[in-house]
Amino acid sequence: MKLLLLLLLPILSALPITAQDAGALIKEADRLEAIPSETAALNKFKEVIKTDPANIYALSKCSELCSRIGSREIANPSKRDEWFKLAMGYATLAIKANPVSDQANVSMAMILGKSTLTKSGKEKLKNARAIKRHLDVALKTNPNNYLAWHILGRWNYELSNVSGLEKAGAKVFYGGVPEGTVKNAILYFEKSRSFQPYFILNYLSLANAYHKDGQKAKAIGLLKAIQAFPNKTEDDAKHKQDALKLIKGWE
Repeated sequence: MKLLLLLLLPILSALPITAQDAGALIKEADRLEAIPSETAALNKFKEVIKTDPANIYALSKCSELCSRIGSREIANPSKRDEWFKLAMGYATLAIKANPVSDQANVSMAMILGKSTLTKSGKEKLKNARAIKRHLDVALKTNPNNYLAWHILGRWNYELSNVSGLEKAGAKVFYGGVPEGTVKNAILYFEKSRSFQPYFILNYLSLANAYHKDGQKAKAIGLLKAIQAFPNKTEDDAKHKQDALKLIKGWE
């Protein structure tokens, strides 16, 4: 028996990680993200993908985390673009593994949106249809996906800021784009809030939309509320500071 165990040991050690082990890695990655320690969480999700390349959740989270980390590289555009390229790669793999996954489609919509926020209105409009298409799939699969509703709110808000001249150009080059309105942005941000009431970025976006809609008191109330919320991402401390600046400028 001892000889048999000695012979089997190298074979057993070479077996792929089990679903239970993958679950433990994901649980640890989620814990690290919640601290928040996004780079550590990303590395842990990468471990999952090494052994389970089609794990939708891990692929989607890697894309989401790369998008968020890249967004903070404001002073280094080339490094930002490297992170965004990684985010696009993970989202593409997630979509390939399951084209109707809400997590995969949200991660793709997120990186398409983030990668055009720093560009011209024309570039934003170029991706507008693709973003909306991925969000439609995500919400059809899971109508409770708060990130999908938030991104749809951002989609409407950003399109509401595009000039008529840029829209005219988009009609020539891209066949036009759907209309986005502040009213719809508010509706979708509120929908996101109903599913995730402590999502700080959503409050900040909603406050901006209410302010643009002329509802200043409601906007300021939202900005004050988030000061008591726990930080869920590495961006949340800055979001709170940005909120305080807006309050000072609006009161």
